Amino acid sequence: MKLIQTKRDNLLKPLQAVTGIVEKRHTLPILSNVLIEQVENRLHLLATDLEIQVSTSFENSLKGSDRYAVTTSARKLQDILRALPETADVDLEAQNNRLIVRSGKSRFTLQTLPAEDFPKLAKAATTAAKIEVPQKQLKSLLLLAQYAMAQQDIRYYLNGMLLVVADKALKVVATDGHRLAYASMTLAQKAEPLELILPRKAVQELIKLLGDGDDNVTLELAPTQVKFQIGDVVLVSKVVDGKFPDYTRVIPTNYQKNFPIERVALQQALQRVAILSNEKYRGVRWTLTGGQLRIACTNTEQEEAFEEIEVPYSGEALDIGFNVTYLLDVLGNVASDQVTCSFGDANSSVLITISEDSDFRYVVMPMRI
Repeated sequence: MKLIQTKRDNLLKPLQAVTGIVEKRHTLPILSNVLIEQVENRLHLLATDLEIQVSTSFENSLKGSDRYAVTTSARKLQDILRALPETADVDLEAQNNRLIVRSGKSRFTLQTLPAEDFPKLAKAATTAAKIEVPQKQLKSLLLLAQYAMAQQDIRYYLNGMLLVVADKALKVVATDGHRLAYASMTLAQKAEPLELILPRKAVQELIKLLGDGDDNVTLELAPTQVKFQIGDVVLVSKVVDGKFPDYTRVIPTNYQKNFPIERVALQQALQRVAILSNEKYRGVRWTLTGGQLRIACTNTEQEEAFEEIEVPYSGEALDIGFNVTYLLDVLGNVASDQVTCSFGDANSSVLITISEDSDFRYVVMPMRI
């Protein structure tokens, strides 16, 4: 049975939208597959890893009344389509438990698995909050915090991002226990208050799927699941079950010592000294005196790096250490020309803010060097 006859990109683009979550190795072989389903005049594609599900559909010029579904290797089908010329015509045909891909004089036969065995995430029983935001706004909000998420932490609730809907605000918070990023945006409409933790993989996939335009993305938030509708693409993710740390206690509100500094100048100085930092601890020492910020690094080979930047600082002297990676992360992810660094004392965290977004906060805990 012929499933579709179309140009390569008409099939490749929607396929790429869903296959980002497919893992290379799975205990369940069918999870390496994409579900291809024909319903009336639309072809539906769906992939899942049991925690996240991405689906899309598009009009099929082969309008058939038959309903047909098959699953085949997502990666192999994507790689075949990528390897074909951009202007190539492609036919997909289901035949004797195989999927035949034809293009010109090229022919590929792929193994299939029964569509009825393909697992789908159950729909949430209720929706607690439904909001719409422009894609580019949500994307920039996620980008302001995503780099602070933990990676494979035993405190599993840190391996994700906290989404907070409160009144007319959508807030995102990420922390790995050593640093914390917080950002917020105003919503056009009031929504029911809700807090949930979105898994790391879902956040990263969402950033890939979101565009830079003003088209809206619809968020449907439920206590156990969140759904994002981005044009024809739908991402559904389970939420992380756990209690996220109280971020309001981490973000300082009374720091008196502060100075503005050019973001790129600070970033480049830190990149240079980081070359000679200890590879394991990545420590960098900041020494603040009247009008000057001195940045220094040493390593186990007794090598040293030293930078000095003039800053408009007139407070008391301060000597404090940080993980240089955490500082470079924020400087590489905010677009502001200038950042403001605020301090308490030598044992307190640093608070980094930007003038373009008064809601953004980034906190890095100090380290002993």
